Amino acid sequence: MNDHPYVLARALIDAAHAADPTRTPEGHPAELIYADRVEAWVNRLDVAASPILRLAARCQHLERWLTPRATFPEGKAGYLSWRRSLYTKQAERARGILLSAGVATDEAANAATWISKSGLKTNPGTQVLEDAAVLVFLENEIADFAAKNADYPREKFIDILQKTWRKLSPAGQQAALGLDLPPVIAGLIHDALVG
Repeated sequence: MNDHPYVLARALIDAAHAADPTRTPEGHPAELIYADRVEAWVNRLDVAASPILRLAARCQHLERWLTPRATFPEGKAGYLSWRRSLYTKQAERARGILLSAGVATDEAANAATWISKSGLKTNPGTQVLEDAAVLVFLENEIADFAAKNADYPREKFIDILQKTWRKLSPAGQQAALGLDLPPVIAGLIHDALVG
């Protein structure tokens, strides 16, 4: 990633992440850590990942904190509407950053397609970003998610995991099976896969 537009784009993306008010216990912007994790998984899943794919990986949650979940109605329909809104906003913001850094128009358009989740299961770039995002969730976030939703019945967790599993490519599923997960979470995933 030595070409100037990519270097500048990365700096602009990371500057946007640095404004995230949510901080890790160590004081780092949460979305910057998330971007590092998604990019790392993209690099593991696709060792020949292009610079634009790696930049798109860093935009998976670009300025997500600007659109809180609470700004949409409660319930499943509100949640899905919030998610669709995020995909569009993140894709357009990423496209704008990439273009302002001098990244080629077609590359910026490809990144926006991937970030917006367009062509899941049919577009390789979209799929690898989805795989990376799911793997970050399973590796780093699922335990907190389970703790925050401890009132969910076991069946609901299994349903969530089944839906999540279906989003993964075969390569993503293989990577997920290799994760070192807490026994309770591993048990839920096992039950989701056999159920």
